[in-house]
Amino acid sequence: MTEYPYADPVVDLTHVQELGRDVVVIPNRNVDLVPNIGLVGGSHSVLVIDTGLGPRNAEQVLRFATSYANGRRLYLTTTHFHPEHAFGAQVFAGEATYLVNTAQADDLTTKGDGYLRMFRELGEPVARELEDVRIPAPDVTYDDTYALDLGGRSVHLSATGRAHSKGDQVVTVPGEGIIFTGDLAEADQFAIFPWFPPYDVDVSGVRWIEVMDRLAAERHRIVVPGHGEVGDAGLLAQVRDYLTELRDETWRRRDSGVSEETTAAEIRALMIRRHPDWRLPEWIDRGVGCLCSEYPRDRTGPGGGD
Repeated sequence: MTEYPYADPVVDLTHVQELGRDVVVIPNRNVDLVPNIGLVGGSHSVLVIDTGLGPRNAEQVLRFATSYANGRRLYLTTTHFHPEHAFGAQVFAGEATYLVNTAQADDLTTKGDGYLRMFRELGEPVARELEDVRIPAPDVTYDDTYALDLGGRSVHLSATGRAHSKGDQVVTVPGEGIIFTGDLAEADQFAIFPWFPPYDVDVSGVRWIEVMDRLAAERHRIVVPGHGEVGDAGLLAQVRDYLTELRDETWRRRDSGVSEETTAAEIRALMIRRHPDWRLPEWIDRGVGCLCSEYPRDRTGPGGGD
């Protein structure tokens, strides 16, 4: 992971945003390592989507969720296993039923400790929030889709398959046209590629494009990204188009025999020129590395294999 000083990655409850009937988001305010956190309610239950980084953030989220639920039962889900999304789930034990897809549960088991060590090296503010973290274990798992009855409203959890991570899932609220994407989509920033060979190589740029193409075709009214401002269906298309141009520019250079190091430098400069207002350009090189690993060896030229 790129190492640079982070501001305090603290969830701020002062600007909770209403998105629809009994649907709110605690926005991340574009603070690094703070996710957008959702709550969706029905007549008897409330679903919390993501926890924030570590127990202290999760305690804030749980207090807010308990007040918001006002006696209703609590459920928790996390969009994927990365620490700012899932490493506060221990706080919800005994207070909420925690459910995720089986691939994400496997990610927590096999990669959780490694990511905890890695994130603790990102600086004192991050390490402080990760004190006393225990890697969570879900109460309920599902394989492909799960319809959660909240009372008069069924919220759909869907595993997308390998993309940003092996265990990505989206949460949709039928009737409201709302989707919570986790880090499959991020607003006004370069896509985060957790490409850390040999320790974690599950991110797939090729599969990620396929997932975003499918989600963009569903025409959601409101899109809550993992990080950044809440948007509309255009955000899903924007992410798909960026990933596609990153793939095409990477593979075009591989067709020409350009080294990965030169490819990354050229594409980083190109993408910054094309998207001058986007944040976190340090993730471009990781994306290039991932897509170089997925380069189809049977391509015959610039148009081959696409």
